[in-house]
Amino acid sequence: MHLRKRLRNLLHSLKDKASVIAASLSNNRHVSSVRIHVVRATTHSFYAPPSEAKISAVLSAGRGSYLLPRACIDALMDRLHKTQNATVALKCLFTIHNIIAKGPLTLKDNLSHYPSHGGNNNLNLSAFRDNTDTETLELSSWVRWYANILEHVLTVSRAVGYYLSSSKGEFLGARGDLLREIRVLVDFVEHVSHVPESLHLQRNDLVYEVVRLVREDYGNVQREILWRVEEVGKRVEGLDVVELRQLVGCLGRMEECKERLVLLFVNRKRNDVFWDLIGGVKRKGVAMVEEMEGNWVTVVTAKNESADLTRYVNPFLDSPGGAWPRGDEDLFRLTVSTVGF
Repeated sequence: MHLRKRLRNLLHSLKDKASVIAASLSNNRHVSSVRIHVVRATTHSFYAPPSEAKISAVLSAGRGSYLLPRACIDALMDRLHKTQNATVALKCLFTIHNIIAKGPLTLKDNLSHYPSHGGNNNLNLSAFRDNTDTETLELSSWVRWYANILEHVLTVSRAVGYYLSSSKGEFLGARGDLLREIRVLVDFVEHVSHVPESLHLQRNDLVYEVVRLVREDYGNVQREILWRVEEVGKRVEGLDVVELRQLVGCLGRMEECKERLVLLFVNRKRNDVFWDLIGGVKRKGVAMVEEMEGNWVTVVTAKNESADLTRYVNPFLDSPGGAWPRGDEDLFRLTVSTVGF
């Protein structure tokens, strides 16, 4: 077994050297330099995360000509999607995360619009699997989890109007409505909580650094959720029954994530104020829903006004979680008061 590992490490070292040689084969020496930096930041070395110097060398591509940021992102994505090695894939994702967190806007913009011919920057690693041994199989689950997190980092960034991981808070556009933003933020937390079972791999320095960056994003998201829930809590009396149902559902999903988040971010502060707020606003929303149920009934009618398709439903009993039954796309809703009936 020891000899097999030594041979594998030797083979990986040769692969990295071959990749450096291939990266240097470009008529543009600046592009070659960028590609080489990407390879050196994403080697096969299992235990060591990319050093600050190697990450900085990759980020420096964003301060060059307009060709270099695109060459950098193309090289990084090409290496990510061609490798079958879990360590290389995880290092590529870690480098991408650093670009989002502290890279120049030129790199971030190229990442957000990758591929350049109109992509939606999905990393497409849901089927990634390194079958080399048990350890790489476990690490593969972290690759899939991390890729999913980074996809949602960009989604959340668009929703809140700035790059989530960035300490500079570069603005991306106008904010939307609070309920929609809460839903997007809770989606992110939910995906973070789906952490792999192999939490012992946090002893690996690379995995530890990955979790550290995700923890920073989670802290940012928690603050974004906090002020939005506080604001919605002040306006909850003005919400209609559909909006209340959405709010209660989101906050319930958030509470379900708590146990897994505690396991992932062990030794972190408990954030009792945050969780008390989530629970308090949810209980208030539930009470209002129960009160409104007593006074309102929803009539669901077919668009063609056929009497056979008209029915009365309780949306909280007939449609768990607030979702309308499938197949009712041709129906419209009319809410009427039962007071005085």
